[in-house]
Order: sequence, then C-alpha cells, then structure tokens
Amino acid sequence: MIQSILPSIVSPKLPILRFKPHKTLPMRCSVSVAPDVQATNNKPSPAEVSRTIMELSSVGTLSTAAQDTWPLGVGVRFAVDPEGTPIVCLSASHQHFAADKRSSLNVQLDQCGLRTTQCTIQGTLHRPHHQKHKSLWEKRFGEKADADFIHILHVERVLQMDNFMEDGVWVTCSDYTLAAPDPLRDFAHHLVHEINTHNMEDVLRFCNIYVHSDVQVSEAKMVWVDRLGFDIHIYSPQNDVFEVRIPFPREVTNEKAAKSSFNGMSQQAWEVEKNYHPLEFHKIKQLKKLNCQTPSDASLQTPLLLTGGV
Repeated sequence: MIQSILPSIVSPKLPILRFKPHKTLPMRCSVSVAPDVQATNNKPSPAEVSRTIMELSSVGTLSTAAQDTWPLGVGVRFAVDPEGTPIVCLSASHQHFAADKRSSLNVQLDQCGLRTTQCTIQGTLHRPHHQKHKSLWEKRFGEKADADFIHILHVERVLQMDNFMEDGVWVTCSDYTLAAPDPLRDFAHHLVHEINTHNMEDVLRFCNIYVHSDVQVSEAKMVWVDRLGFDIHIYSPQNDVFEVRIPFPREVTNEKAAKSSFNGMSQQAWEVEKNYHPLEFHKIKQLKKLNCQTPSDASLQTPLLLTGGV
C-alpha cells in the first residue's frame, strides 16, 4: 500500500522511518542517490507523453469540417489499440463525421489539479476491417457497440502540449506508434496526491537541496511523476510560481522502484540538510516561470534560467 511506504520517505519527525539517521554517523562508503541533473534525457518524449495521455483518458473532443464548412466538435468516448490508435463509437446522428474523414481528437489529462497536459491527434476516420477494434471498445466501457458505428482514427501526426497556452510539439505518426506509455501511469496520480497530503516537508526539502535558486519557497507541490523523475511547482511569497523538473537517479519501471527512489532521495536530502552528508552533486538550475496566481491556475509558461550552483 502506498500509505505504508510514504511515511518512510523521510522526515525525522515521523515515528516510522526506513532509514534511521543518527546525530553521529560512523565512517562509511556510500553510493550517492542524488539525481543526475546534468542529463538531458530526464523527461519522457512528447510521443511518450501523448501515449500516456491516451492510455489514461477515455473522453475527448472529436472535430471535423462538416459539409457546410463549419467546424464541428463533439465529445466522444474512445479506446486505444496497442499502437495507440483511437477507437470511437459514433452515434447515428454523428455519422456525418465519416463523410470528410479528416478529423482531429483532442484529449486532456488533469494532473492533480495543477496542470492539464493534452494531445491532439490528426488523422482520418475509417471503418475497421477487424472485429478486434469493436472488442477493445466494448472491453473498455463494458457495453455492447453497434459494429456500424465503430470507427478508428488513423494517426497522421500528434500535437502535444504540456499545459494550457503553451507552445505544442508535433509528433510524427511513427514516433507516436513506436512510443510506449509511461509504466508508472496507473498509480502516478495517487502517489502524487499522497505525497502532497502527507509529505510536504520532504517536497520542500527537495526544493532546497536539489534546486539552486534565489527564490524564497513558501509552498511546493508535486505535479506528476513518471519513469524518469517528477515535476514540482514552487510558490513564492510574491505569488510567483515556478516549475522544476527533478530526475530520478536512474530510470524506474514499477511502483516499488519509484517508492524506493523517493525514499533514497529524501534520505539523502535530509542528510545534506543536517550536514551528515556532503553535497556531491550539481543542483538543478533551470526553472520555468508560470504566469499564474494560485496553485490551480493553468497559464502561459516561460523559461527561467538560474545561474550558479555546486
């Protein structure tokens, strides 16, 4: 259970700790678990993010140019096949969508109320040649579907956006279909919620130890976690908000490994804070400033480069 391990993410005030720090530590040879902040591939690719969004979501907006040239969009439920191809079931009144065939599907994923990442798939609607697509849709929603209403959206390209009002990144069809959804996706939201609820002291410590910044931190919230690391929003007393990416020391592929990495990084941060362990890593220097006033706002983001650090 997540709750059984989260208290061990290290706070010296908690009654149960996996790691037991002492005021006097013996000499030992240790392996640093600090993140390699110099790595450039510390974030999933836009193709991976898009695949993750499609796996975690089931509702989107399907849009096309109707016969009278007026754009039209309707909400639809969708499933995906193993290559990430969207499968939709159109009602009888929506069959005109298949007339032009050129369509787009916009799908959004709320990340703990702090960020709304999204992808828009452009492609063409087709009737599937195999019953497997109908079966996938029925399995996803637990109800029968009329085979005449099942359509698949052949992916041509994908526009991925990290949040509202941000510039998107175009993803090719081949990159999208070859990418794999994030292995932590099924429990990421719950893990982030538990950390923000019960381990705020550790999140603040991450900002002070792993991030080099002159920004005074009044509050910090974790936004999302994936196989390569996690994102944190930092709030200043002046209501400025910054986003920072903190990578794991190594890639994780399952829930147990993610919790273990959190524990190790939290323990290391605590030891550095208490001068039990020297600072032997480069701090993160790049933050992204968000133009918003509250943690729930999603708005335009601009990069901020903070110089210095160990």
